[in-house]
Amino acid sequence: MSSRTLIRGGLVITASDEIHADVLIQDGRIAALAASGTPAAEAFTADRVIDAGGKYVIPGGVDAHTHMELPFGGTFASDTFETGTRAAAWGGTTTIIDFAVQSVGHTLREGLDAWHAKAEGNCAIDYAFHMIVSDVNQETLKEMDLLVEEGITSFKQFMAYPGVFYSDDGQILRAMQRSAENGGLIMMHAENGIAIDVLVEQALARGETDPRYHGEVRKALLEAEATHRAIRLAQVAGAPLYVVHVSATEAVAELARARDEGLNVFGETCPQYLFLSTDNLAEPGFEGAKYVCSTPLRPRDHQAALWKGLRTNDLQVVSTDHCPFCFVGQKELGRGDFSKIPNGLPGVENRMDLLHQAVVDGHISRRRWIEIACATPARMFGLYPKKGTIAPGADADVVIYDPGAEQVMSAATHHMNVDYSAYEGRRTTGRVETVLSRGEPVITGRAYTGRAGHGVFTPRATCQYLN
Repeated sequence: MSSRTLIRGGLVITASDEIHADVLIQDGRIAALAASGTPAAEAFTADRVIDAGGKYVIPGGVDAHTHMELPFGGTFASDTFETGTRAAAWGGTTTIIDFAVQSVGHTLREGLDAWHAKAEGNCAIDYAFHMIVSDVNQETLKEMDLLVEEGITSFKQFMAYPGVFYSDDGQILRAMQRSAENGGLIMMHAENGIAIDVLVEQALARGETDPRYHGEVRKALLEAEATHRAIRLAQVAGAPLYVVHVSATEAVAELARARDEGLNVFGETCPQYLFLSTDNLAEPGFEGAKYVCSTPLRPRDHQAALWKGLRTNDLQVVSTDHCPFCFVGQKELGRGDFSKIPNGLPGVENRMDLLHQAVVDGHISRRRWIEIACATPARMFGLYPKKGTIAPGADADVVIYDPGAEQVMSAATHHMNVDYSAYEGRRTTGRVETVLSRGEPVITGRAYTGRAGHGVFTPRATCQYLN
């Protein structure tokens, strides 16, 4: 049975346009748009009509960096694909790109199959995968080609976490050379993990065990150094590079310089770096453990460079790096030793609202909000225009957003499977009201109407920004 939904009277905002328009949805896709009140719009008919008067009509968010069920530090991220994608929908995100993990000694295929098994049949919204490459060898390099062909077109490497995910410069160069040939995009966790481990050891020997020292040993200069090195290795390989979770002024400067040189280098930051700081890591008692993530939170004065980078397009994407661990029983593993605190923050539900608050506060424009949260991540990772916009032929991933509604972020009201909020007590303006995923209502007037298994795996094309 063909079904038609009509969204009437809202302000449709995409990365390129703002227009008061009616949106007609048929069979899970955007069928047509017409300016509200025109004969074309008046001619639209539908089985279901949603009144969006006074509201924004925006594309569903694309969160290109999540870690559901990630094993880390002897435990697992607390959100499953079911709980995490439901929370994403509550926050106006309709597509996540999660990271499948290759363990050392295993193949890429084994890692990918394991993640397919975790996600299939459990997701409320659509999902795709990047591949974490932990063990670069000749077989791995061949597998990269095969994965690109089946829509896994990006590969993450780590300059951090020696003994776990770490790749040395030679392994990184080989993977970059391969991606230069097969069209894949290398994503880099850029921190000098070898040097950081020395500083961790020295801090613990001095008795500096509190969470705040996590930020002090993971120095901004070591993020900048690794960012510079990754850029130059990519340049040698003739490969594009996407640097994840950029947090420091000095690292932004490295990206800006590379982009000024015309290199295919891209940068992502996350809400925690824009809204939180080392003040949170230094909260008394063990409270700072809630804010331990890598790259770490920085002193507040780094935020200006990140906002500027988003305005000048030296940073292109805001993702969450959603990797939640409960305070009780998980973050507490690091009492007396900050290096044992699982690294990660919850945030998949908060991103769209925090970035709307940035619009309210004058950091970015409404269209830039949609660009960095929806359109650019979709283009960066080969999902556009299926995802990330509202245009005829696009998937009907649509959010009705109330720009005037006020809310207070809290663990008491969020839907992520974690016992604290990184933004507890923060007042924000703007809230998701209704969410459609491929035309199906997942959130309806602030009630969950979705289901596990609606979301499907979505193969991706290659990066759409390469010159």
